[in-house]
Amino acid sequence: MSRRSGTCLRCCLVVFAVVSALCVCGPALYWKFKKGLSLGGTSPACTPCICDCPPPLSLLKIAPGLANLSVTDCGGDDPDLKEEMGKQFVDLLSEEMKLQETVSEEHAHHMNITFIEARRVASQYQREAEKCNAATETCEQAREHAEALLIKEKKVTSLWERRARRMGWEGE
Repeated sequence: MSRRSGTCLRCCLVVFAVVSALCVCGPALYWKFKKGLSLGGTSPACTPCICDCPPPLSLLKIAPGLANLSVTDCGGDDPDLKEEMGKQFVDLLSEEMKLQETVSEEHAHHMNITFIEARRVASQYQREAEKCNAATETCEQAREHAEALLIKEKKVTSLWERRARRMGWEGE
């Protein structure tokens, strides 16, 4: 059954892929095919389009500051950036180490909390299992006691039935 459903799924995926490809490529192929047929026959030549469009804007006219790609004074007026860029390599490494230490401490704290919670839940399950075991043991003792009483009752019943038969009782 699973092999049949796997084959059906593959067939559906192949059909979906073909339909998707036709939906994406179909219109372009249609127009290309149609254009190819119209060029094969005799058709009047198109006259060139007459546009009165302005020339495209240059990058210098749109944003003159972008033409100068040197970024030597980038952020030169920002005091925070100046301070950050002025730090020595050792300072940057020590700051990175402090950040890594903070992250690892938070991770360890989270793991400790998770571990404590797991131990608490495991302890609770252990208590529940002990309760179930105690209840099962009590039930087993009660069953054994009831079985012993039943055997004893059968012996007494058998004894009285034998006495009754000796005295003339014929039974059912």
